[in-house]
Amino acid sequence: MNASHSAFDRRELIELAVFAAREAGEILLSAPADGPVQARTKASPTDLVTAYDRRSEDRIVELLTAHRPDDGILGEEGGERPGTSGLRWVIDPLDGTGNFVSRNPAFVVSIAAELEGAGVVGVVHDPSRRETFSAVRGEGARLDGRPLRVDTPTTLRQALLSTGFSSDPAVRTQQAALAARVITHVRDIRSSGSAAMDLCWVAAGRLGAYYEGDTRHWDRAAGALIASEAGAWVGDADGGPASDRMVIACSPALVGELRALLGPE
Repeated sequence: MNASHSAFDRRELIELAVFAAREAGEILLSAPADGPVQARTKASPTDLVTAYDRRSEDRIVELLTAHRPDDGILGEEGGERPGTSGLRWVIDPLDGTGNFVSRNPAFVVSIAAELEGAGVVGVVHDPSRRETFSAVRGEGARLDGRPLRVDTPTTLRQALLSTGFSSDPAVRTQQAALAARVITHVRDIRSSGSAAMDLCWVAAGRLGAYYEGDTRHWDRAAGALIASEAGAWVGDADGGPASDRMVIACSPALVGELRALLGPE
């Protein structure tokens, strides 16, 4: 990994991101095998953070800055640090903390690199399954080296869909009402508790569609690029880019139906 401090090669970036994500994954797997992981709350009683979130992010930042000290960093736990190279890393060191605390293995490490706001590489590592999803813009998406393509259900009623729920009780109530409306139009609904994982599962054809409101940029930066590079349509209910308000990922054939369903009644 001999990338210069300012210039970059996308292959070197993806190699660095994969290495950092897997290192962080080993930290998460080092948590005690039995009993709940100790956590404290952040914005609400269901918005959790653990020492492992912080250790994971610290290790990722350590590796990234050792190889690319001029890059900016946006981390869920550590906030934003400006850089001078034009490249910014977006890090979610543990997406699915609620699952992690409860010993549910649905949690991932997410790392994206952006050039002036546009994603150029994305990596999502699932430590429990030993799966690493990755994408380089314009070069497609992969799972442990194998090319990925989205599933292609022809109608929304054929699609297995996943969504997620906010840690904010008021927002969660609205999301539950929307899910109640959606479920009558799809094959079934799941909720993994990890936005990054769900985006990658759309890319892998394990889900026909995914939507969620009230996510944050680090939740979706890597996964959205992976889904898009696998052939998914990724955006919001208005047809614009994915945002904190809404992120949707689905087969292009489902975009019209799903956007109409998720928009205002």
